[in-house]
Amino acid sequence: MNPDTSRSSTPPFPCTAARDPDRTPFRIALISTGGTIEKTYDEFGGVLANRMSVLDLLLASLSLRGVQIDRVPLMNKDSLEMTDADHDLIADTAEIMSRNHDGVVIVHGTDRLAVSGHRIYERLREHGAIAKPIVLTGAMLPYELRRTDATQNVTEALLAVQLCAPGVYVAMHNRVLAFPGVVKDTTRGTFARG
Repeated sequence: MNPDTSRSSTPPFPCTAARDPDRTPFRIALISTGGTIEKTYDEFGGVLANRMSVLDLLLASLSLRGVQIDRVPLMNKDSLEMTDADHDLIADTAEIMSRNHDGVVIVHGTDRLAVSGHRIYERLREHGAIAKPIVLTGAMLPYELRRTDATQNVTEALLAVQLCAPGVYVAMHNRVLAFPGVVKDTTRGTFARG
C-alpha cells in the first residue's frame, strides 16, 4: 500500500520496519464513531440507521496476528449529524489514546471524516509534535451489505497505522492520504488531495 503523493510536493512518508508479531504486538486503539460503515437495516422503519455497532463482527472476520486492538466505542452517529463538539471529542480521544498505544484507527462517517481529520491534525500540532500515526477510515456502503468496501477499508487502515510515520491520515480504497489537504471527492466516491 503506497501513500498517494501524486499531487504533493512532499516525498512519500517512510514505512517503519516490521515488528516480530510473535514477540511484541502492535497496540492499536480503534475508536468507533458510527457512519455508513456501521449502519444496519431497520426492518420496521425500512431504513439504514446507526443503531448498533457491527465492528466486532467485522474484526472477528480478519486475521489480526501481531496486533492488540483496544476498542473505544465513542459514539454511533451519521457524520452528517456531528457537531463541532463531536469533532472536538474525537480529536481529544485520538490524542489521549495515542499516548498509550502504538497507533490509532478511527472508524468514521465519510461525509465529515475530513473535518475530524483536520481537527485532529490541528489539535495535535497545537500541542506539539504528532507522535503516533492516526488513521481515519470509513465506508461508502454499510458492512451489512453483501457488496461493501467496509472490510477492505478497515483492513487497509489497520495495516497503514502499523506502517506509516507519525501523522494523521485517511486510508480507503487502496490509498493513504496525509492531512492536511484531504477532501471527500463526492463525484468519485473516495478521498483526494484538495
